[in-house]
Amino acid sequence: MNAQQGIAFAIVGATMAAFVWGRVRYDLVALISLLASLVLGIVPPRDAFDGFKNDVVVIVACALVVSAAIARSGVVEALARPWLFRLKGRTLQVGVLAAMTAALSMMTKNVGALAVMMPLALQLARRTGASASRLLMPMSFAALAGGLVTLVGTSTNIIVSQVRLQETGRPFQMFDFAPVGLLLTLAVIVYVTLAWRLLPTHRRSAENDEDSAHSGPYVTEVRVPEHWKPARARNVGALQALSEGAVKTTLLVRGRERRANPRANARIEPGDVLVLEGDRGDLETLIPKAGLALASPRRAPVADAKEEVRVMEAVVSPGSPLVGASVGRLGLHSNFGVNLLAVGRVGGRVSQQLRSAVLRAGDVLVLQASERTLPGALAKLGARPLAEREPRLGAVRRGLPAIIILAAAMILAGLRIAPVSLAFFGAAVGMIMVGAISMRQAYDSLDGHVLILIAALIPVSEAVQRIGGTAVLSSYLFHLLTGAPPMLVLGSMMALAMVLAPFLHNAPTVLILGPVAAQLATAMHLRMDAFLMGVAVGAGCDFLTPVGHQCNTLILGPGGYKFADYPRFGAPLSLLVIALGAPIIAWIWGLS
Repeated sequence: MNAQQGIAFAIVGATMAAFVWGRVRYDLVALISLLASLVLGIVPPRDAFDGFKNDVVVIVACALVVSAAIARSGVVEALARPWLFRLKGRTLQVGVLAAMTAALSMMTKNVGALAVMMPLALQLARRTGASASRLLMPMSFAALAGGLVTLVGTSTNIIVSQVRLQETGRPFQMFDFAPVGLLLTLAVIVYVTLAWRLLPTHRRSAENDEDSAHSGPYVTEVRVPEHWKPARARNVGALQALSEGAVKTTLLVRGRERRANPRANARIEPGDVLVLEGDRGDLETLIPKAGLALASPRRAPVADAKEEVRVMEAVVSPGSPLVGASVGRLGLHSNFGVNLLAVGRVGGRVSQQLRSAVLRAGDVLVLQASERTLPGALAKLGARPLAEREPRLGAVRRGLPAIIILAAAMILAGLRIAPVSLAFFGAAVGMIMVGAISMRQAYDSLDGHVLILIAALIPVSEAVQRIGGTAVLSSYLFHLLTGAPPMLVLGSMMALAMVLAPFLHNAPTVLILGPVAAQLATAMHLRMDAFLMGVAVGAGCDFLTPVGHQCNTLILGPGGYKFADYPRFGAPLSLLVIALGAPIIAWIWGLS
């Protein structure tokens, strides 16, 4: 080892130590590592920012935008909601949710797929009395497994593809990961379906109830359009049946006639105003499905083309001027530039039209306004925004165009008609053009710290490889594993990646181990593709901690999990993945 290699290893070692220490943000550690490499001459100045233009960063960023657009489209909820809540047995609930999450992870980035499915799981838990802690972790692990199936399912696959491009001149293609990924995903789904009893039950969410989103029913007001085609909702009973009984009609207004809690056989006619009560997701699904329209104006005034219309939940503070006042008298639209779309009340209900409702402290309002208007209006009204989520009530959904764009991108990339980076860049821009996601929402979907983490470490990883650092590590592993069966060597690389990923994050793990695995395979006269695939699987399957992957972090609060819950449920699964993964990779890709 020469002096330059020693400095490079010192930087990498310090970076790994900082990741394990966990007191400094991952992205800041990566930036400091890049800066140190520049100052000490490991990374040439001309290469300092190559990571920011690397295809890996482009693909990850575009996949995040596409995932967010699919989540906002409501397609998954519309397809799943009618039958999902009929699942009674706990084993069936876990298995179906895990399978659906895994399937969605194959098409979009795994953390985006989990974010789409979580609200459905939480609503299912509330309705059936299931414990959310027994649903969410199986879904997270299924999302991690499903992400192994396609190139864009997880950032580890994208980075491994880039390593293969550097080593052989040919990247992995969109579906090269599918044979291994599908078999391992099936094994993970079977495991979580049978082993969910290892998880805690009746564990309360760790989130602060005051700052979390309203979880009770909402009341909203809809109008039946003049040219309404009722289809299956000719009366109140039929309308409620469209939501599987989850949404109730509490008031029917026809001219001057008002019917509170109308009977099931009460006819619905064009021009009627209905007050509906139900969970947020059920209302969001039912209103477009039944062809109804919100009674409030669909769009608030927009000052110029640069602004977008936002929908946000806000809770009424005790000192707010809203307390004790009716919505109609306040003139929310004329005086404050906002539309009231729905009201949620804890420990009570709103049984009249929204303009007549008298608000209380603690009520949750779903408000619609332009970007510029909303912050000032919230301050004047004494309403505190809930940052947990942005409701989609009243938002226009572009489900079919979003699905068509995603399918087109995957076909173009899968058939090698276009590079993956170009196909998903086009998909991200297309999603914005058709209105499936706004520019602001696209920016919000970009996981900045992950993108910076990858972009900053790519030049460091390439520099270590260029100066021979990876050759030194592979030589050390070669002497350590000399004489071992090739299957054991492959399993050891998978285990090493699996152990490092929770502490280093999966992206740095692949950036460090990927080139080492490639050179180790070359030195041992084994097939490089099998070892790269092993590193991708190991780094992508973090079943041991809540911090190694965003999916596991996402469920930590809503599931009320503790650190020890992850290894209790995940350690047997990790061993299963290694035991099955190495033979599967050897069978599909070959070792010799």
